[in-house]
Amino acid sequence: MDSKPGNLVIILGPTGVGKSAAGVHLAQEFNGEIINCDSMQVYKGFDVGTDKPTSAMLRRVPHHLLDIVDSASQFNAADFVREALAAIRLIESRGKLPFIIGGTGLYLKALLEGLFPGPGRDAGLRERLEREAREEGLDSLRRRLEEVDPPYARIIGQRDKMRIIRALEVYSLTQKPMSLHFRSTKSPVSDFHLLKIGLQLERMELYGRIKERVERMFRNGIIKEVEALLGHGVEEDAPPFRALGYKYVLQCLKARITLEEAISLTIRDTRHYAKRQITWFKKMPGINWLSADDYGLLSSFIETNLA
Repeated sequence: MDSKPGNLVIILGPTGVGKSAAGVHLAQEFNGEIINCDSMQVYKGFDVGTDKPTSAMLRRVPHHLLDIVDSASQFNAADFVREALAAIRLIESRGKLPFIIGGTGLYLKALLEGLFPGPGRDAGLRERLEREAREEGLDSLRRRLEEVDPPYARIIGQRDKMRIIRALEVYSLTQKPMSLHFRSTKSPVSDFHLLKIGLQLERMELYGRIKERVERMFRNGIIKEVEALLGHGVEEDAPPFRALGYKYVLQCLKARITLEEAISLTIRDTRHYAKRQITWFKKMPGINWLSADDYGLLSSFIETNLA
């Protein structure tokens, strides 16, 4: 007789919608533990600008995949899937319910749909692509990716050099676009009973929360955090400095923009990012969209749908 599949709760949604707070509330109610699915919160020392869970939240519910990578390291979707699966097994071994919580769409896609296994890196090809990016600009590579793999080009960041180069490398080595490789992979969590919850708010309410969040980050010392990181030798091109909270702080510290401009530009870019996240998640199958503020409804949905 087949055993009952394990439950896995996934809570996603745009930045600022309240995933961390809702996740802590629900994980505490259902005897769960949280696995972080934010690509920047994995980095050590980058706390204020990535809006990591507070110490009070961490005391209420155990969290996994926070502060696990040094700033110079490159953490990708394959790393996330490997670490998340290990955390799921650990949580299940404790008799707890695993919650995946975050808004990094590529990581969620990799976990839910799988990653193709290869090809490996080609050092010579990589160097040629890196040189082209330096000499002709990243836009040159991005235009080429848009020609050979429009679907993948649409879902990665405009300036995401790492993924643009990797996608062109894969296409050159296999003559197949990355998006096609993704479609032929198997989900590593296909044996789980999945509860996929999307948190949503009215657009103006979400924008108001984004504004409050960015202003809070600056009040809570993001500038001092960046100064300390730079003082400890973290390079400006370190991967976590790509997080929305840091781009304009670096410019502000160089006196290229004012503090007020840094805040307003961060708010603007965070709104744009939230819109892209919403577009991405709306295309994912099987998401149950519920109000981020209605904890009672969220709780009853989980209770009703657990296997």
